[in-house]
Amino acid sequence: MTWAVLIALILCAACGAPLFVFFGGLALLLFAIVGIDTSAVIIEMYRMASAPTLVAIPLFTFAGYLMAESRTPERLVNLSRALFGWLPGGLAIVALIACAFFTAFTGASGVTIIALGGLLYPILLKEKYSEKFSLGLLTTSGSLGLLFPPSLPLILYCLIARVNVDDLFLAGIVPGVLLILLLSFYSIYKGAASKAQREPFSLSRVKKALIEAIWIVPLPIIILGGIYGGIFTASEAAAVTVVYVLFVELVIYRDLKLTKDVPRIASDAMILVGGVLIILGCALGLTNYIVDAEVPAHIVEFMRQHISSKFTFLIILNVCLLVVGCLMDVFSAIIVVVPLILPIAREFGVHPLHLGIIFLTNLEIGYSTPPVGLNLFIGSYRFKKPIPELCRAALPFIAVLFIFLVIVTYVPDISLGLVKMMRGTID
Repeated sequence: MTWAVLIALILCAACGAPLFVFFGGLALLLFAIVGIDTSAVIIEMYRMASAPTLVAIPLFTFAGYLMAESRTPERLVNLSRALFGWLPGGLAIVALIACAFFTAFTGASGVTIIALGGLLYPILLKEKYSEKFSLGLLTTSGSLGLLFPPSLPLILYCLIARVNVDDLFLAGIVPGVLLILLLSFYSIYKGAASKAQREPFSLSRVKKALIEAIWIVPLPIIILGGIYGGIFTASEAAAVTVVYVLFVELVIYRDLKLTKDVPRIASDAMILVGGVLIILGCALGLTNYIVDAEVPAHIVEFMRQHISSKFTFLIILNVCLLVVGCLMDVFSAIIVVVPLILPIAREFGVHPLHLGIIFLTNLEIGYSTPPVGLNLFIGSYRFKKPIPELCRAALPFIAVLFIFLVIVTYVPDISLGLVKMMRGTID
């Protein structure tokens, strides 16, 4: 019977059943085999549900969806074009900045590609960027803001790894900026090579675009300034963000209607959040079994015997995480894999905050890598292009991401430096 259930679960996963079905079924099976009451599957979920930080996930996601459904993407693009359109590859830089902003709020859910893809893709082609470059840029940028607060995967990692969310928000800022700079340098090179059109800098145009976007630009400053100024916690910042965005979109810009648009947008946002919570509950049950079976301790002991240096461990870690990123979605990977690798990383002196940035960078690469790269499927739907074509278009950008991964892996101060500066020390 045990083998029959296990085979059935594997067949369900192979046939495309949701991962939470596999995780939940496997957890129930494993606990039943060792004679532990299956209520253990949900105990960790109950503890997680009482975590104050959890409420930030639906609130920040809702705020991101509100902005994506309004004319905020257009306003942000116009401001970015006014500031950077004069550079070689200026429009590509605009796309990077705009996509990073929206991904930070929507959690790399594909909303960025849907909201900005239709807006930026025809403009890129019109200004003489190649189709391959434009497709690769917009497909890859759908997960570009993962390292910036208040990214949903950042918050989820904090819940699973039990690290301070404020510290991880700080840890992601410098790596996130560095990644945008690296991609911007590549975009400048491609823009100059393709002789893409540039727009002359105009102070009056900047002023006009800034006036149009004046209510959106301060949002990251309000969030981070409030958190690190001690005014409110991350969860309270999420509530402030929703109230602020609702006020701006309903009262000032009037892009959305309270009775017509807000319920629909809330429903769409909560479908994503509900999916994350279902995966969270089922995968945590499996994680409970893994911890009870002392799997992390056995892996640590194996590592001690066969790996002697931190350098080697980090190489193996990245290879394993890249495989995970290609096979699992970001939420499942965080919930199932983080409890396994966290004690091993500590054993080799890798700080949990540094590990979080490495982990999310690998998963960011996985978003654009087959077979389950979400950006590829969303991009294929949005741009009406086959997935293999998008894979080829994304390869140069994935190469830049690999370079960034190496840098952020072996220079921990890129992730930890700002935390040390703000906190004085880190635990």
